[in-house]
This record gives sequence, C-alpha cells and structure tokens, in this order.
Amino acid sequence: MTTAEKEKLEERIVEVLKTVFDPEIPVDVYNLGLIYKIDLRDDASLEVDMTMTAPNCPAADFIMEDVRLKLEGIEGIESVKVNLVFEPEWHKDMMSEEAKLDLGFM
Repeated sequence: MTTAEKEKLEERIVEVLKTVFDPEIPVDVYNLGLIYKIDLRDDASLEVDMTMTAPNCPAADFIMEDVRLKLEGIEGIESVKVNLVFEPEWHKDMMSEEAKLDLGFM
C-alpha cells in the first residue's frame, strides 16, 4: 500500500467513524473523543482502540459492533479489530470543539 493510498484510507476511516453514534448522545464517536487509536497496517488490517463515556455504558456492545461493521465495509480494508479500552479514562475535554458546542459545554 502506497503512502497516498494509506492516507486516503485513513481519511475514509475517520469519515465512517463519524457516522457511528451513541444512541444516548447526539454526537458521533469520533468527535466525542472515544477513538483513541487508529492503526492501519500495510497489509490493510485495521486495529482501533476506543472507549466509552462510562465503563458501564449499556450501549457499548451495540456501538462497538456498529464501528466494526462499518469499518469492515470500507473498500480496501482486509480485517478489522476493535478493542475496548478504559485507559486513559474518557473525559469531556477529549471532545472536539464541535461536539462541545453541540452538547452545550461552551
């Protein structure tokens, strides 16, 4: 995979992550700051580390499966692994400025 191909795929990955929402919060997981790592390897395998706004999030399985399925649908991605992590602990300061505005934190 060339550098240009990898950059294009990484942009597409972010676009797709912005289509995944926590059903209780009207902001996507990327702008909420729930995505900690996007690791696209040269063999087109993808590993994503993400967290939840709370460790006991009742929608965690649904959100993670939505992330996995949508990322697997990207042309050029061979495999997807989504890891749920809680280090560092999520905090509202991890949200994008847009998300903070949407949720009234600014």
